[in-house]
Amino acid sequence: MTPIDSIISSLNSVDAGYLYLTVFFFAFVENLFPPSPSDLVIAFAGSLVGFGKLSFIATMLVSTAGSATGFSVMYWIGYMFGRKILDSGRIRFIPLNQINKVEKWFGTYGYGIVVANRFLSGTRAVVSFFAGLSKLSTGLTLLLCTVSALVWNTLLIYSGSILGAHWKAIESYLEYYSSGVLALIIAIALFFVIRYFYRKKYGK
Repeated sequence: MTPIDSIISSLNSVDAGYLYLTVFFFAFVENLFPPSPSDLVIAFAGSLVGFGKLSFIATMLVSTAGSATGFSVMYWIGYMFGRKILDSGRIRFIPLNQINKVEKWFGTYGYGIVVANRFLSGTRAVVSFFAGLSKLSTGLTLLLCTVSALVWNTLLIYSGSILGAHWKAIESYLEYYSSGVLALIIAIALFFVIRYFYRKKYGK
């Protein structure tokens, strides 16, 4: 039995109030210490909704609140300390010129990226951090991240409630989805890297 299976098995016999707290916790902590099995936990909560143990609305609100709160904390860290963290050189694997480019992208497309952030598995903490670093409007950013979390978590909960005891089938779909998103991100990154060296070499 995997650690995730152990967690899920233990959750099945827990009081509903503690389950809501658990859903909130996993949705929250994912933004600070990725990766986290938050999507699987929320999908499992959806299966409990299907069995009548949890409320659909309450699970949706609790998971969304956790996601939005975690995003807000990482946004605040980026907003208040992001530049100091990056200038300190602690994140050595990201060149400073690339960081400046990311900031420019957020200046142009930042709000769209925030809307899509819940659907970009594996990049959620990065999105919230750079949203704060780029000084995107706090109110609008938190509104958009909440809407994004609401839509994504609702899909997970609904899927879990429909699948019921077979909720773990979602895991394989999430893995395929995450792999696809990762491949797309790598392809986009390679495109910009190739274009950068091409322009540097040929001056175009």
